[in-house]
Amino acid sequence: MTDDSSSRIVATLRSWIADAPPGARLPSTRALVAEHGVSPVTVQKALRTLATQGVVESRPGVGTFVRQVRAVRAHDHGWQTAALGSSPERDPRLSTALRTMPNDVVALHSGYPDRALLPERLVRAATTRAARGDAVVDRPQAAGLPDLQAWFASELGAVTPADLTAPAASDVIVTPGSQSGLSIACRALVGAGRPLLVESPTYWGVMGAAAQARVQLVPVPSGPHGPDPAELDRAFATTGARAFYAQPSFANPTGALWSPDLAGAVLDVVRAHGAFLVEDDWAHDFGITAGPAPLAARDDSGHVVYLRSLTKSVSPAVRVAGVVARGPVRERLLAAAQAESMYVSGLLQAVAFDVVTQPAWRTHVRGLRQQLAARRDLLAAAVREHVPQATFELPAGGLNLWLRLPDGTDVRRLARDCAAAGVAIAPGDEWFPAEPAGAYVRLNFSGPDPGSFERGTQVIGRALNADPAPDFSPG
Repeated sequence: MTDDSSSRIVATLRSWIADAPPGARLPSTRALVAEHGVSPVTVQKALRTLATQGVVESRPGVGTFVRQVRAVRAHDHGWQTAALGSSPERDPRLSTALRTMPNDVVALHSGYPDRALLPERLVRAATTRAARGDAVVDRPQAAGLPDLQAWFASELGAVTPADLTAPAASDVIVTPGSQSGLSIACRALVGAGRPLLVESPTYWGVMGAAAQARVQLVPVPSGPHGPDPAELDRAFATTGARAFYAQPSFANPTGALWSPDLAGAVLDVVRAHGAFLVEDDWAHDFGITAGPAPLAARDDSGHVVYLRSLTKSVSPAVRVAGVVARGPVRERLLAAAQAESMYVSGLLQAVAFDVVTQPAWRTHVRGLRQQLAARRDLLAAAVREHVPQATFELPAGGLNLWLRLPDGTDVRRLARDCAAAGVAIAPGDEWFPAEPAGAYVRLNFSGPDPGSFERGTQVIGRALNADPAPDFSPG
């Protein structure tokens, strides 16, 4: 009963505050006790909730007042990202997104789609057929199975403008997942002690790959619509970098989709500095209201090194990706790939090629987009209802919502509090190569049981408000 009374007082006072000027004094505790017929403890709990939400401030011995800043405002400190550079103390660590959780945990942390979103029947059938073929015993070519190389090249070629030269199968290197592609790019394109420009925030995997190769990361601030070309140009000029890693389509974690104008401006900057753009098209199959727009299709001069993964859309067990690179850089990447893994399992390549060339694959991808749209909208609605302090852009594709929380939020503590209540979330600082530009968390809407989104966001909202989470145990 106390929780209900406190919530009722919070709702009433929020309505009163909405019409009150900044600095207005709230009714006294005694007045609120008399008005609502509750104890002083219940009133104080309601006032603490409002203070946590940032709408009021208490002045001991004087009273409680509407904050001069009416709502918690997210300050934009992103400009400091480029000025400070990479943090010298940042060590690679296992990402929260890779952790396996018990079945009774609401898993909003994962970076992988739920099994229900995978083409399981296609994968099983392809595996059976591949097991009967020569791929079981043959050693494949170092650059990959010719048929799969041709498929990666033709997919990119299908969206290449007619006035540009489409990639050839010989431009493709098959790697055991895009993480391997990132590793060989860090070693072959950059090298130990050399700078690599990255968006900030960016995929945590490139940070791990850079650390292994002893590459120096240089963060370039990037917002919900992509990086600022002027900041990118400045970073190239001041560091002498010769490569920029980016995710133009449905970036992880922000969900950003670059506009055609931004894509052109970034390509112009890269070309002007005689540099490479390492384009990670990890979410190619996860468009929702827009399709991917690979920058590699707009460049036939060898400036773009294109990574196209099948792991998340086909199966986590089929770790296969294609790297498309033109010119001498392709040979350097191939040498690095051979040094790392010699070649990719021919059996896995055969499975991947079988799946993506089945007519049912395109049907699956179309249906997947509808399912992702429903899950995205369901989670977004739950966040708006139960975590009103959070702000976010609704992504046009990908697997995640990227939530900005009130300044000062301890996202690590928030993640621990949520975990204690049976909800796993990913703290946003894992995606920043230096100090985070704000308080963020990433929520995955493609994980298991979308029916648990309501419960998960309730727990997040209560933890954010420092309000005790309810008991969700069965019975």
